[in-house]
Amino acid sequence: MVSLVSKWLSDSFLSERIAIVGSFAGLEPTQNSGIAFGIVLPGSLQDVTIVLALVLVAALALRTAKVPLEQIGFGLIVGGALGNIFDRIRDGFVTDFFQVGTFPVFNVADSCITIGVILLLAEMMRKKRNM
Repeated sequence: MVSLVSKWLSDSFLSERIAIVGSFAGLEPTQNSGIAFGIVLPGSLQDVTIVLALVLVAALALRTAKVPLEQIGFGLIVGGALGNIFDRIRDGFVTDFFQVGTFPVFNVADSCITIGVILLLAEMMRKKRNM
């Protein structure tokens, strides 16, 4: 929900870059018609890849997420993916607006996905250490 509201706010009020930390970080409205890092796949392959990835992650979550950190991690990943999918269905592209350094411009949903992956990796490392 936060992702969709932030994208709506960006679409409604952000028409040009707003510097937050000079040229290093700011709010910069962009339209991403691709997938991760703006990679564009040909034809319907992109849509199939997005849906397949979401289904695989959701199935993996249902089978393996036993502890709270895994459940939160998978929840962030699936929630972020759904936020981007809803945005893509609405506009035909994903609205991105956070600009930091030379990293590709991203949004709240992308941040949720990234944090979810970090939580899953942290839990995997914790489990491996306790073996």
